[in-house]
Parts: sequence; structure tokens; C-alpha cells
Amino acid sequence: MINTLIGKKLGMTQVYDAQNVLVPVTVVEAGPCSVVQVKTVAIDGYNAVQLGFSAQKVKNSSKAELAHAKKAGLEVAPRVLSEVRLNEAPTQKAGDVVTVEIFKEGQLIDVTGVTKGKGFQGVVKRFRVGGGPATHGSMFHRRIGSIGMRQTPGRTWKNQAMPGHMGQLQRTMQNLTVVKVIADKNIILVKGAIPGANGEDVIVRTAIKGQPKAR
Repeated sequence: MINTLIGKKLGMTQVYDAQNVLVPVTVVEAGPCSVVQVKTVAIDGYNAVQLGFSAQKVKNSSKAELAHAKKAGLEVAPRVLSEVRLNEAPTQKAGDVVTVEIFKEGQLIDVTGVTKGKGFQGVVKRFRVGGGPATHGSMFHRRIGSIGMRQTPGRTWKNQAMPGHMGQLQRTMQNLTVVKVIADKNIILVKGAIPGANGEDVIVRTAIKGQPKAR
């Protein structure tokens, strides 16, 4: 059974739950996702389905992408493809559509996205290093300071906090609660924040941890 969808982060808002408590939520457009390819143990060595999300313009698609989509009966190539591994042989066929209705209100999900890129940053912003005195005349404010000893060990330690590229990393928020499912608009409201800027693609799946144990 497929428990994963590709979606897009639309933004954040707040809604009242059943107990009339104001809850901050992230609005995610989850699906619909087309099954572009089906993989089985007999042919590929493992069970999986390849999902496609959002249509790509024909002029931006290669011949290989268009031919791959045509095998699944799609007129245009999906803009995003993602493979979902399955424990059992998939029951879906190429061309089937998976909708947001696979998720239920109140269940726990994991959301994977790419964090906002912040470019090259110093250690004060990147690692919250305290820096030097903020007073006039110190000439040492937001720099990194000493990073190693001269004689022993005579080198810089591994994992030393240094200036560098910040953000634009894949991160997963686990055990988020689905507050509401709006099936006719392919939207789910997720309690809390998820990685990425508005309009970025995300992967939504049933949570691996935190699920009730089968008895």
C-alpha cells in the first residue's frame, strides 16, 4: 500500500481544532500523484512505485522524459519524480492516480523538504557563536577567533565551527499531526512548520515512528 505523496508547501495559517484551540498549521498541496512506473522483485529486485507530481511544459521536457511518461499513459511528463519503496508487491498499475485521501485527520506523518538557502554565512549566524565584545575599539566583533593550538595538536580539530554555506539541506520533520484533509482541493493542514520556502516541493509520508503498535 502506498503511504507517500509528493506535494508542495503553500504557506502557513491557523485554524481552530475540535476543542476550540487555535493551532498553527502548514498548508500542503499533496498530490494528486500519478504512478509512472511499477517495480517488482521479479524484474527489478525490489518492490517500489515511481510517483509523478505536477505537469511539466512540453518545451521543457526531453524526449526521454516524454517517452517515459507515455508508457504510463500520461500526455505530459511530470515535473517531479520520486520513488517509493514498498514491503509488498504494489497493487497499483502505471497510470493510476494516488490522492490525498490516503491520509486521515489525526494521523502522524513525516514531511521531507529542503531548507531555505542562506548563502555564505559567518559563525555568529551559522552556529550562534558569541563573538567578541560589542564595544568600540575592540576590533573583534563577529569573527571566529582562535580555532586551534600551535604546538599540540598543531592542527584544527575536526567538526570545528567555521564560516561556510548555510541552509539548502534536506531535512525531515517527524511525527507531525494532520489537522484537516480537504480532499476536493488536494490539501492537508499539518500542525507546525515544515522545511523549505513557500512553493517548494516536499514529500509527505505516514510517520515511521510514533505509530500505535499492532496487537
